[in-house]
Amino acid sequence: MKKNLFFAGLGLASSCISVNALMPEDKILESSLAGSWYEAEPAKLKKQILRWVESARLPEKFPVEKTIALIAPHAGYAYSGPVAAYGLKALAGKKFDRIIILGPSHRVYMRNQICLPNAAGLRTPLGVVETDREAVSKLARLDFVRLNDEIHYHEHSVQIQLPLLQSVLGSPFKVIPVITGQLDAETARKTAQALSPFLSPSTLVVISSDFTHYGRDFDYVPFRDNIAENLRKLDLGAFERIRTGRADKFAAYIAETGATICGEGPIRILLEMLPRDHEISLLKYANSADENRDYSHCVSYVSGLVTGAWAPAEKAAHNELPEADRLALLKMARESIAYVFKNRKATPEDLFHENASEAAQKKMGCFVTLKIGEDLRGCIGEIEPMRPLYQAVTGRAVDSAFRDPRFPQLTPEEFRRVEIEISALTPARPVNSWQEIEIGRHGMTITKNGRSAVFLPQVAPEQGWNLEQTLTYLSRKAGLPADAWRSPDARFTVFEAIVFKESDFRKTGK
Repeated sequence: MKKNLFFAGLGLASSCISVNALMPEDKILESSLAGSWYEAEPAKLKKQILRWVESARLPEKFPVEKTIALIAPHAGYAYSGPVAAYGLKALAGKKFDRIIILGPSHRVYMRNQICLPNAAGLRTPLGVVETDREAVSKLARLDFVRLNDEIHYHEHSVQIQLPLLQSVLGSPFKVIPVITGQLDAETARKTAQALSPFLSPSTLVVISSDFTHYGRDFDYVPFRDNIAENLRKLDLGAFERIRTGRADKFAAYIAETGATICGEGPIRILLEMLPRDHEISLLKYANSADENRDYSHCVSYVSGLVTGAWAPAEKAAHNELPEADRLALLKMARESIAYVFKNRKATPEDLFHENASEAAQKKMGCFVTLKIGEDLRGCIGEIEPMRPLYQAVTGRAVDSAFRDPRFPQLTPEEFRRVEIEISALTPARPVNSWQEIEIGRHGMTITKNGRSAVFLPQVAPEQGWNLEQTLTYLSRKAGLPADAWRSPDARFTVFEAIVFKESDFRKTGK
Protein backbone atom coordinates (compact mmCIF):
# COMPACT_ATOMS: atom_id res chain seq x y z
CA MET A 1 0.00 0.00 0.00
CA LYS A 2 1.27 3.44 -0.86
CA LYS A 3 2.38 5.44 2.17
CA ASN A 4 0.76 8.73 2.91
CA LEU A 5 3.34 11.35 1.95
CA PHE A 6 2.34 13.60 4.84
CA PHE A 7 3.25 11.13 7.56
CA ALA A 8 6.02 9.00 6.00
CA GLY A 9 9.08 8.75 8.21
CA LEU A 10 8.12 11.45 10.69
CA GLY A 11 7.66 9.30 13.75
CA LEU A 12 5.67 11.64 15.98
CA ALA A 13 4.19 9.46 18.70
CA SER A 14 1.76 11.76 20.44
CA SER A 15 -1.96 12.29 20.24
CA CYS A 16 -3.55 15.70 19.81
CA ILE A 17 -4.50 17.53 22.98
CA SER A 18 -7.63 19.57 22.68
CA VAL A 19 -7.41 23.07 24.07
CA ASN A 20 -10.21 25.34 25.04
CA ALA A 21 -11.43 27.96 22.63
CA LEU A 22 -10.43 30.95 24.76
CA MET A 23 -7.54 32.94 23.34
CA PRO A 24 -5.01 33.44 26.17
CA GLU A 25 -3.58 36.94 25.87
CA ASP A 26 -0.20 35.96 27.26
CA LYS A 27 0.42 32.65 25.49
CA ILE A 28 3.20 32.73 22.90
CA LEU A 29 3.97 29.63 20.85
CA GLU A 30 7.71 29.00 20.87
CA SER A 31 9.59 27.99 17.73
CA SER A 32 10.33 24.28 17.37
CA LEU A 33 12.61 24.94 14.38
CA ALA A 34 15.28 27.33 15.67
CA GLY A 35 18.69 25.68 15.80
CA SER A 36 17.74 22.85 13.46
CA TRP A 37 15.72 24.02 10.48
CA TYR A 38 17.35 27.45 10.62
CA GLU A 39 19.89 29.44 12.67
CA ALA A 40 18.95 30.13 16.28
CA GLU A 41 21.11 33.24 16.63
CA PRO A 42 19.13 36.27 15.36
CA ALA A 43 21.95 38.19 13.68
CA LYS A 44 23.25 35.14 11.84
CA LEU A 45 19.75 34.15 10.77
CA LYS A 46 18.83 37.53 9.33
CA LYS A 47 22.23 37.96 7.66
CA GLN A 48 21.89 34.58 5.95
CA ILE A 49 18.38 35.35 4.67
CA LEU A 50 19.28 38.80 3.39
CA ARG A 51 22.35 37.42 1.63
CA TRP A 52 20.13 35.01 -0.31
CA VAL A 53 17.69 37.81 -1.11
CA GLU A 54 20.52 40.00 -2.38
CA SER A 55 21.71 37.19 -4.68
CA ALA A 56 18.25 36.53 -6.14
CA ARG A 57 17.60 38.15 -9.51
CA LEU A 58 14.11 39.01 -10.75
CA PRO A 59 13.24 39.95 -14.35
CA GLU A 60 13.58 43.64 -15.11
CA LYS A 61 10.41 45.75 -14.80
CA PHE A 62 8.68 42.91 -12.98
CA PRO A 63 5.44 44.25 -11.35
CA VAL A 64 6.47 43.41 -7.79
CA GLU A 65 4.36 46.30 -6.47
CA LYS A 66 1.25 44.26 -7.33
CA THR A 67 2.32 41.19 -5.32
CA ILE A 68 -0.60 39.59 -3.48
CA ALA A 69 0.61 36.01 -2.88
CA LEU A 70 3.67 33.77 -2.85
CA ILE A 71 4.21 30.05 -3.31
CA ALA A 72 7.27 29.21 -1.21
CA PRO A 73 9.14 26.01 -0.24
CA HIS A 74 9.34 24.87 3.36
CA ALA A 75 12.43 22.69 3.75
CA GLY A 76 15.30 23.60 6.05
CA TYR A 77 16.83 26.90 5.01
CA ALA A 78 20.07 25.25 3.87
CA TYR A 79 18.06 23.43 1.20
CA SER A 80 15.25 25.75 0.18
CA GLY A 81 16.27 29.17 1.50
CA PRO A 82 17.96 30.31 -1.73
CA VAL A 83 14.81 29.40 -3.69
CA ALA A 84 12.44 31.09 -1.22
CA ALA A 85 14.59 34.22 -1.52
CA TYR A 86 13.26 34.90 -5.01
CA GLY A 87 9.76 35.50 -3.67
CA LEU A 88 11.14 37.48 -0.74
CA LYS A 89 12.95 39.74 -3.20
CA ALA A 90 9.55 40.90 -4.48
CA LEU A 91 8.49 41.79 -0.91
CA ALA A 92 11.56 43.71 0.20
CA GLY A 93 10.55 46.87 2.08
CA LYS A 94 6.82 46.40 1.54
CA LYS A 95 4.18 46.77 4.23
CA PHE A 96 1.36 44.31 4.87
CA ASP A 97 -1.02 44.52 7.81
CA ARG A 98 -2.02 40.87 7.60
CA ILE A 99 -0.38 37.74 6.20
CA ILE A 100 -2.34 34.53 5.71
CA ILE A 101 0.01 31.52 5.69
CA LEU A 102 -1.38 28.18 4.53
CA GLY A 103 0.71 25.06 4.97
CA PRO A 104 -0.09 21.33 4.91
CA SER A 105 -0.10 19.07 7.95
CA HIS A 106 2.76 16.56 7.75
CA ARG A 107 2.26 14.93 11.15
CA VAL A 108 -1.41 14.90 12.09
CA TYR A 109 -4.15 13.46 9.90
CA MET A 110 -7.06 15.90 9.55
CA ARG A 111 -9.70 14.91 7.03
CA ASN A 112 -11.51 17.98 5.67
CA GLN A 113 -10.29 20.17 8.52
CA ILE A 114 -8.01 23.14 8.98
CA CYS A 115 -6.21 24.07 12.18
CA LEU A 116 -5.54 27.48 13.74
CA PRO A 117 -3.52 28.22 16.88
CA ASN A 118 -4.93 29.43 20.18
CA ALA A 119 -1.75 31.32 20.96
CA ALA A 120 -1.62 35.11 20.87
CA GLY A 121 1.65 35.02 18.95
CA LEU A 122 4.40 32.86 17.45
CA ARG A 123 8.01 33.43 18.48
CA THR A 124 11.03 33.17 16.19
CA PRO A 125 14.63 34.25 16.86
CA LEU A 126 13.68 37.56 15.19
CA GLY A 127 10.83 38.30 17.59
CA VAL A 128 7.16 37.55 18.16
CA VAL A 129 4.66 37.64 15.31
CA GLU A 130 1.19 38.47 16.63
CA THR A 131 -1.70 36.31 15.47
CA ASP A 132 -4.74 38.08 14.07
CA ARG A 133 -6.90 37.12 17.02
CA GLU A 134 -10.06 38.73 15.72
CA ALA A 135 -9.82 36.73 12.48
CA VAL A 136 -8.95 33.51 14.33
CA SER A 137 -11.93 33.99 16.64
CA LYS A 138 -14.31 34.38 13.70
CA LEU A 139 -12.88 31.44 11.77
CA ALA A 140 -12.98 29.20 14.84
CA ARG A 141 -16.79 29.22 14.74
CA LEU A 142 -16.81 27.19 11.52
CA ASP A 143 -17.44 23.48 11.85
CA PHE A 144 -14.36 22.44 9.82
CA VAL A 145 -11.93 24.57 11.87
CA ARG A 146 -10.11 23.29 14.94
CA LEU A 147 -7.92 25.18 17.42
CA ASN A 148 -4.80 23.36 18.58
CA ASP A 149 -1.44 24.77 19.61
CA GLU A 150 0.29 21.39 19.76
CA ILE A 151 -0.38 20.76 16.08
CA HIS A 152 1.11 24.15 15.23
CA TYR A 153 4.12 23.64 17.51
CA HIS A 154 5.14 20.38 15.82
CA GLU A 155 4.31 21.41 12.22
CA HIS A 156 7.07 23.16 10.26
CA SER A 157 5.20 24.24 7.11
CA VAL A 158 3.79 27.47 8.58
CA GLN A 159 6.51 28.28 11.13
CA ILE A 160 9.28 28.04 8.53
CA GLN A 161 7.94 31.07 6.65
CA LEU A 162 7.98 33.52 9.57
CA PRO A 163 11.70 34.49 9.85
CA LEU A 164 11.84 34.88 6.07
CA LEU A 165 8.97 37.37 6.15
CA GLN A 166 10.27 39.15 9.24
CA SER A 167 13.61 39.73 7.53
CA VAL A 168 12.33 41.55 4.46
CA LEU A 169 9.09 43.33 5.36
CA GLY A 170 9.16 46.98 6.28
CA SER A 171 6.89 46.85 9.32
CA PRO A 172 5.29 44.41 11.79
CA PHE A 173 2.34 42.36 10.60
CA LYS A 174 -0.30 40.07 12.05
CA VAL A 175 -0.60 36.52 10.83
CA ILE A 176 -3.43 34.05 10.26
CA PRO A 177 -1.56 30.71 10.46
CA VAL A 178 -3.55 27.93 8.78
CA ILE A 179 -2.52 24.26 8.75
CA THR A 180 -4.61 22.27 6.31
CA GLY A 181 -5.55 18.63 6.45
CA GLN A 182 -6.48 16.45 3.51
CA LEU A 183 -9.18 18.50 1.81
CA ASP A 184 -11.76 17.56 -0.78
CA ALA A 185 -12.82 20.15 -3.35
CA GLU A 186 -15.78 21.36 -1.29
CA THR A 187 -13.73 21.97 1.87
CA ALA A 188 -11.01 23.75 -0.11
CA ARG A 189 -13.69 26.07 -1.52
CA LYS A 190 -15.23 26.60 1.92
CA THR A 191 -11.81 27.49 3.31
CA ALA A 192 -11.24 29.98 0.51
CA GLN A 193 -14.63 31.55 1.17
CA ALA A 194 -13.98 31.72 4.91
CA LEU A 195 -10.68 33.53 4.33
CA SER A 196 -12.02 35.88 1.65
CA PRO A 197 -13.37 38.51 4.10
CA PHE A 198 -9.81 38.96 5.37
CA LEU A 199 -8.35 39.75 1.95
CA SER A 200 -7.59 43.41 1.32
CA PRO A 201 -4.98 45.51 -0.48
CA SER A 202 -2.82 45.21 2.67
CA THR A 203 -3.06 41.39 2.84
CA LEU A 204 -0.42 38.93 1.61
CA VAL A 205 -1.14 35.22 1.17
CA VAL A 206 1.76 32.77 1.48
CA ILE A 207 1.32 29.19 0.28
CA SER A 208 3.88 26.91 1.89
CA SER A 209 4.61 23.91 -0.33
CA ASP A 210 7.46 21.82 -1.59
CA PHE A 211 6.95 20.18 -4.96
CA THR A 212 7.60 16.58 -6.01
CA HIS A 213 9.08 14.26 -3.38
CA TYR A 214 10.91 11.54 -5.34
CA GLY A 215 12.30 8.21 -4.12
CA ARG A 216 11.44 5.00 -2.31
CA ASP A 217 11.11 6.75 1.04
CA PHE A 218 8.27 8.76 -0.46
CA ASP A 219 6.82 5.74 -2.27
CA TYR A 220 7.04 7.67 -5.51
CA VAL A 221 9.27 6.33 -8.27
CA PRO A 222 7.29 6.93 -11.50
CA PHE A 223 10.47 6.83 -13.62
CA ARG A 224 14.07 5.64 -13.13
CA ASP A 225 15.86 7.18 -16.10
CA ASN A 226 16.66 10.85 -16.71
CA ILE A 227 15.28 11.58 -13.26
CA ALA A 228 16.24 15.26 -13.07
CA GLU A 229 14.82 15.99 -16.51
CA ASN A 230 11.61 14.07 -15.85
CA LEU A 231 11.15 15.69 -12.44
CA ARG A 232 11.49 19.12 -13.98
CA LYS A 233 8.93 18.22 -16.63
CA LEU A 234 6.55 16.87 -13.97
CA ASP A 235 6.90 19.89 -11.68
CA LEU A 236 6.63 22.49 -14.42
CA GLY A 237 3.56 20.68 -15.72
CA ALA A 238 2.02 21.13 -12.27
CA PHE A 239 2.97 24.80 -12.22
CA GLU A 240 1.40 25.33 -15.64
CA ARG A 241 -1.89 24.02 -14.21
CA ILE A 242 -1.50 26.41 -11.30
CA ARG A 243 -1.00 29.28 -13.74
CA THR A 244 -4.44 28.60 -15.24
CA GLY A 245 -5.96 29.72 -11.93
CA ARG A 246 -8.21 26.64 -12.01
CA ALA A 247 -8.20 24.48 -8.88
CA ASP A 248 -9.97 21.69 -10.76
CA LYS A 249 -7.28 21.53 -13.45
CA PHE A 250 -4.51 21.42 -10.86
CA ALA A 251 -6.33 18.71 -8.89
CA ALA A 252 -6.85 16.68 -12.06
CA TYR A 253 -3.11 16.86 -12.81
CA ILE A 254 -2.26 15.63 -9.30
CA ALA A 255 -4.74 12.77 -9.68
CA GLU A 256 -3.39 11.86 -13.12
CA THR A 257 0.33 11.95 -12.26
CA GLY A 258 0.31 11.18 -8.54
CA ALA A 259 2.74 14.09 -8.13
CA THR A 260 3.72 14.24 -4.46
CA ILE A 261 3.27 17.98 -3.94
CA CYS A 262 2.66 18.20 -0.21
CA GLY A 263 0.97 21.61 -0.32
CA GLU A 264 -1.55 20.73 -3.01
CA GLY A 265 -4.39 21.53 -0.59
CA PRO A 266 -3.16 25.05 0.23
CA ILE A 267 -2.49 25.62 -3.48
CA ARG A 268 -6.08 24.67 -4.35
CA ILE A 269 -7.34 27.08 -1.67
CA LEU A 270 -5.26 29.88 -3.21
CA LEU A 271 -6.66 29.16 -6.67
CA GLU A 272 -10.20 29.36 -5.29
CA MET A 273 -9.47 32.81 -3.80
CA LEU A 274 -7.70 34.53 -6.67
CA PRO A 275 -9.14 37.69 -8.23
CA ARG A 276 -9.83 37.61 -11.93
CA ASP A 277 -7.01 40.02 -12.81
CA HIS A 278 -4.26 37.84 -11.33
CA GLU A 279 -1.09 36.59 -12.97
CA ILE A 280 1.06 33.73 -11.65
CA SER A 281 4.78 33.67 -12.42
CA LEU A 282 7.51 31.12 -11.81
CA LEU A 283 10.52 32.89 -10.28
CA LYS A 284 12.79 29.95 -9.49
CA TYR A 285 12.86 26.16 -9.75
CA ALA A 286 15.44 23.91 -8.09
CA ASN A 287 15.92 20.46 -6.61
CA SER A 288 17.58 19.34 -3.38
CA ALA A 289 19.86 17.05 -5.42
CA ASP A 290 21.12 19.71 -7.82
CA GLU A 291 24.48 19.91 -6.01
CA ASN A 292 25.30 16.26 -5.29
CA ARG A 293 23.45 14.99 -8.39
CA ASP A 294 21.99 12.02 -6.47
CA TYR A 295 18.37 12.17 -7.54
CA SER A 296 17.43 8.80 -6.04
CA HIS A 297 15.97 10.66 -3.03
CA CYS A 298 15.14 14.31 -3.56
CA VAL A 299 12.60 17.11 -3.25
CA SER A 300 11.77 19.86 -5.74
CA TYR A 301 11.38 23.51 -4.74
CA VAL A 302 9.49 26.32 -6.45
CA SER A 303 9.25 30.04 -5.85
CA GLY A 304 6.06 31.41 -7.36
CA LEU A 305 4.63 34.92 -7.34
CA VAL A 306 1.03 36.06 -7.78
CA THR A 307 0.29 39.62 -8.84
CA GLY A 308 -3.09 41.34 -9.02
CA ALA A 309 -5.34 43.06 -6.50
CA TRP A 310 -7.52 41.75 -3.71
CA ALA A 311 -10.87 43.51 -3.79
CA PRO A 312 -11.81 45.13 -0.47
CA ALA A 313 -14.28 42.79 1.22
CA GLU A 314 -16.98 45.42 1.66
CA LYS A 315 -16.95 46.20 -2.07
CA ALA A 316 -16.95 42.57 -3.13
CA ALA A 317 -20.11 41.98 -1.10
CA HIS A 318 -22.04 44.52 -3.15
CA ASN A 319 -20.77 43.57 -6.58
CA GLU A 320 -23.31 44.42 -9.27
CA LEU A 321 -23.86 42.96 -12.72
CA PRO A 322 -24.39 45.46 -15.53
CA GLU A 323 -27.80 45.31 -17.20
CA ALA A 324 -26.32 44.06 -20.48
CA ASP A 325 -24.69 41.14 -18.66
CA ARG A 326 -27.94 40.21 -16.95
CA LEU A 327 -29.77 40.10 -20.27
CA ALA A 328 -26.96 38.06 -21.84
CA LEU A 329 -27.01 35.54 -18.99
CA LEU A 330 -30.79 35.10 -19.28
CA LYS A 331 -30.39 34.43 -23.01
CA MET A 332 -27.61 31.91 -22.31
CA ALA A 333 -29.84 30.13 -19.79
CA ARG A 334 -32.69 29.85 -22.29
CA GLU A 335 -30.41 28.80 -25.14
CA SER A 336 -28.76 26.13 -23.00
CA ILE A 337 -32.17 24.51 -22.36
CA ALA A 338 -33.07 24.85 -26.04
CA TYR A 339 -29.78 23.11 -26.92
CA VAL A 340 -30.85 20.03 -24.95
CA PHE A 341 -34.24 19.90 -26.67
CA LYS A 342 -32.61 20.24 -30.09
CA ASN A 343 -29.57 17.97 -29.69
CA ARG A 344 -30.74 15.47 -27.08
CA LYS A 345 -27.47 15.81 -25.17
CA ALA A 346 -25.91 17.95 -22.47
CA THR A 347 -24.99 21.52 -23.24
CA PRO A 348 -21.18 21.90 -23.56
CA GLU A 349 -19.80 23.83 -20.60
CA ASP A 350 -17.94 26.36 -22.77
CA LEU A 351 -20.62 26.78 -25.45
CA PHE A 352 -21.04 30.46 -24.57
CA HIS A 353 -17.44 31.28 -23.63
CA GLU A 354 -16.88 33.70 -26.52
CA ASN A 355 -20.02 35.65 -25.61
CA ALA A 356 -19.29 35.85 -21.88
CA SER A 357 -18.28 39.27 -20.61
CA GLU A 358 -15.56 39.81 -18.04
CA ALA A 359 -18.19 40.03 -15.29
CA ALA A 360 -19.85 36.80 -16.45
CA GLN A 361 -16.51 35.00 -16.33
CA LYS A 362 -15.98 35.74 -12.64
CA LYS A 363 -16.60 32.84 -10.30
CA MET A 364 -19.96 33.21 -8.58
CA GLY A 365 -22.60 30.94 -7.16
CA CYS A 366 -26.08 31.13 -8.63
CA PHE A 367 -29.57 29.65 -8.63
CA VAL A 368 -31.74 29.36 -11.72
CA THR A 369 -35.48 29.38 -11.06
CA LEU A 370 -38.14 28.36 -13.60
CA LYS A 371 -41.74 29.49 -13.14
CA ILE A 372 -44.94 29.14 -15.12
CA GLY A 373 -47.17 31.96 -13.94
CA GLU A 374 -46.81 32.00 -10.16
CA ASP A 375 -46.02 28.29 -9.97
CA LEU A 376 -42.51 26.99 -9.40
CA ARG A 377 -41.36 24.64 -12.18
CA GLY A 378 -37.77 24.03 -11.12
CA CYS A 379 -35.00 25.60 -9.08
CA ILE A 380 -31.46 24.31 -8.69
CA GLY A 381 -28.25 26.16 -7.92
CA GLU A 382 -24.86 26.25 -6.26
CA ILE A 383 -23.99 28.54 -3.37
CA GLU A 384 -20.22 28.30 -3.64
CA PRO A 385 -18.33 30.15 -6.42
CA MET A 386 -16.94 27.05 -8.08
CA ARG A 387 -16.81 28.16 -11.71
CA PRO A 388 -17.42 31.17 -13.98
CA LEU A 389 -20.90 32.62 -13.56
CA TYR A 390 -21.94 31.96 -17.16
CA GLN A 391 -21.07 28.26 -16.74
CA ALA A 392 -22.96 28.07 -13.45
CA VAL A 393 -26.00 29.72 -15.06
CA THR A 394 -26.13 27.49 -18.13
CA GLY A 395 -25.44 24.33 -16.13
CA ARG A 396 -28.06 25.07 -13.50
CA ALA A 397 -30.62 26.17 -16.08
CA VAL A 398 -30.42 22.70 -17.63
CA ASP A 399 -30.53 21.09 -14.17
CA SER A 400 -33.63 23.08 -13.22
CA ALA A 401 -35.37 22.08 -16.44
CA PHE A 402 -34.50 18.40 -16.46
CA ARG A 403 -33.05 17.30 -13.10
CA ASP A 404 -35.11 18.88 -10.33
CA PRO A 405 -36.38 15.74 -8.51
CA ARG A 406 -39.57 17.53 -7.45
CA PHE A 407 -40.83 17.86 -11.02
CA PRO A 408 -41.03 15.86 -14.25
CA GLN A 409 -38.72 17.00 -17.02
CA LEU A 410 -39.71 20.22 -18.72
CA THR A 411 -41.64 19.71 -21.98
CA PRO A 412 -41.20 21.79 -25.16
CA GLU A 413 -44.69 23.21 -24.67
CA GLU A 414 -43.86 24.30 -21.10
CA PHE A 415 -40.54 25.72 -22.27
CA ARG A 416 -42.38 28.24 -24.42
CA ARG A 417 -44.32 29.46 -21.37
CA VAL A 418 -41.68 29.24 -18.66
CA GLU A 419 -40.02 32.34 -17.19
CA ILE A 420 -36.36 32.17 -16.21
CA GLU A 421 -35.04 33.95 -13.12
CA ILE A 422 -31.37 34.07 -12.12
CA SER A 423 -29.99 34.77 -8.66
CA ALA A 424 -26.26 35.55 -8.82
CA LEU A 425 -24.82 35.10 -5.34
CA THR A 426 -22.13 36.85 -3.35
CA PRO A 427 -19.86 34.47 -1.36
CA ALA A 428 -21.50 32.99 1.74
CA ARG A 429 -20.07 34.07 5.08
CA PRO A 430 -20.71 32.75 8.57
CA VAL A 431 -22.65 34.77 11.15
CA ASN A 432 -22.45 34.43 14.91
CA SER A 433 -26.20 34.21 15.44
CA TRP A 434 -29.45 33.88 13.54
CA GLN A 435 -30.28 37.35 14.87
CA GLU A 436 -27.76 38.83 12.39
CA ILE A 437 -29.83 37.61 9.42
CA GLU A 438 -31.76 40.37 7.64
CA ILE A 439 -34.98 39.41 5.86
CA GLY A 440 -35.12 40.79 2.32
CA ARG A 441 -31.36 41.23 2.14
CA HIS A 442 -29.82 37.91 3.09
CA GLY A 443 -30.08 34.46 1.68
CA MET A 444 -29.25 31.94 4.37
CA THR A 445 -28.16 28.41 5.12
CA ILE A 446 -28.60 26.36 8.27
CA THR A 447 -26.39 23.41 9.19
CA LYS A 448 -27.00 21.09 12.13
CA ASN A 449 -26.29 17.42 12.79
CA GLY A 450 -25.06 16.90 9.24
CA ARG A 451 -28.23 18.33 7.69
CA SER A 452 -28.50 21.62 5.83
CA ALA A 453 -30.86 23.75 3.77
CA VAL A 454 -30.83 27.05 1.93
CA PHE A 455 -33.28 29.87 1.18
CA LEU A 456 -32.61 32.58 -1.39
CA PRO A 457 -33.07 36.21 -0.23
CA GLN A 458 -36.35 36.61 -2.12
CA VAL A 459 -38.07 33.59 -0.55
CA ALA A 460 -39.15 35.16 2.75
CA PRO A 461 -40.51 38.42 1.25
CA GLU A 462 -42.41 36.49 -1.43
CA GLN A 463 -44.04 34.32 1.26
CA GLY A 464 -44.62 37.17 3.71
CA TRP A 465 -42.60 35.49 6.48
CA ASN A 466 -40.81 37.21 9.34
CA LEU A 467 -37.38 36.00 10.49
CA GLU A 468 -38.65 33.43 13.00
CA GLN A 469 -41.10 31.96 10.47
CA THR A 470 -38.38 31.83 7.83
CA LEU A 471 -36.00 29.95 10.12
CA THR A 472 -38.77 27.54 11.10
CA TYR A 473 -39.45 26.66 7.46
CA LEU A 474 -35.70 26.52 6.77
CA SER A 475 -35.26 24.01 9.60
CA ARG A 476 -38.09 21.87 8.24
CA LYS A 477 -36.57 22.03 4.76
CA ALA A 478 -33.35 20.61 6.23
CA GLY A 479 -35.29 17.72 7.74
CA LEU A 480 -34.79 19.09 11.24
CA PRO A 481 -37.32 19.88 13.99
CA ALA A 482 -39.12 23.17 13.43
CA ASP A 483 -37.28 24.87 16.30
CA ALA A 484 -33.83 23.50 15.43
CA TRP A 485 -32.67 26.99 14.51
CA ARG A 486 -32.82 27.95 18.19
CA SER A 487 -30.22 25.31 19.12
CA PRO A 488 -26.76 26.59 20.17
CA ASP A 489 -25.09 24.17 17.74
CA ALA A 490 -27.04 25.39 14.69
CA ARG A 491 -24.69 27.15 12.28
CA PHE A 492 -25.72 29.84 9.79
CA THR A 493 -24.21 31.51 6.77
CA VAL A 494 -25.62 34.43 4.82
CA PHE A 495 -25.19 35.69 1.28
CA GLU A 496 -26.73 38.30 -0.95
CA ALA A 497 -28.17 37.90 -4.43
CA ILE A 498 -28.49 39.94 -7.58
CA VAL A 499 -31.89 38.76 -8.83
CA PHE A 500 -33.15 39.34 -12.36
CA LYS A 501 -35.68 37.66 -14.65
CA GLU A 502 -36.82 37.74 -18.25
CA SER A 503 -39.92 39.83 -17.57
CA ASP A 504 -37.68 42.65 -16.29
CA PHE A 505 -36.49 43.14 -19.85
CA ARG A 506 -39.82 42.57 -21.58
CA LYS A 507 -41.07 45.64 -19.72
CA THR A 508 -38.26 47.71 -21.21
CA GLY A 509 -38.55 46.15 -24.65
CA LYS A 510 -35.08 44.58 -24.57
